[in-house]
Amino acid sequence: MGTSTSNAGTSGNGTPLVPSWLDPGSSGVGGAGSTSEPAGDPPQTETPPVPEPADPNRYQAPRTAFSKFARSGGSDRRSMGRAVSSYVSRSSGGSKGAVQKMGSSRGTAARLLNFLNDAATRGIDETLRSLNLDNLTGRPIDEVFIGIADYILPEGGSADTGIARDAFVRTIEQVVEAGTLDLSNLNSDQVQAVIEAYTTNSIELRIYNEIGIKAVSMPKDVAAATAIQEQLHDFIGNGVSEAFNNLDQRPLPLRPDETLSYVDQIYEQAFDLLVALGDNMENEE
Repeated sequence: MGTSTSNAGTSGNGTPLVPSWLDPGSSGVGGAGSTSEPAGDPPQTETPPVPEPADPNRYQAPRTAFSKFARSGGSDRRSMGRAVSSYVSRSSGGSKGAVQKMGSSRGTAARLLNFLNDAATRGIDETLRSLNLDNLTGRPIDEVFIGIADYILPEGGSADTGIARDAFVRTIEQVVEAGTLDLSNLNSDQVQAVIEAYTTNSIELRIYNEIGIKAVSMPKDVAAATAIQEQLHDFIGNGVSEAFNNLDQRPLPLRPDETLSYVDQIYEQAFDLLVALGDNMENEE
């Protein structure tokens, strides 16, 4: 599946090519995070302190636990919970540190939420027109999401941006398979379901990237590998879903300047809940 599409050129209706809501706090396209600096002398900045070197063994405990879970073929849920809990509380320095690691995913989630909010408020046709994507009017959901990818997703080829992009593709696939999203008649429940799916996918991919790649001994049995992936996905999804339900604020309506803060709250609460859920598994019979 690609992540870009051609468009029909400017429509000449006077709408901006890139609405301001696409990148909270930035004028960059596609989440690159670029900002416009005024002409003149460069701003004076203080030299930041040199950070303490990271503990080279900070991932050892969660990797060991996740490897044990993988070798069990998915039956050792305690090890899965221990791996996730240890990853957040120890390897990442707690939920706030884990949120900061979600860099590109946080921005992507906020821009995706802004797009959906705009479509719910102004209508999907007007929202697409503001992006110069009139040719996607009336097209299937997967084509619309692929068409907005260049505006929603971050640029670059780092692991962080790769996670954000892969999570977006997974979310498209899940939304299309579910068949419950109606872009012409969006409500808060539909918007929450999309952002919930994206948040879950991005956290899952981040955890695999941090404690799985070249460290986890996965089973050779395909069915066992599938069971492991499904269990981790469901475990994270439960934490994310509970995080959404714990917030008083609903995703609709939110102003563009509120969405990044809202997304950060979701990620932070989700990580807190994953620690609690993982710790509770230690007491399972």
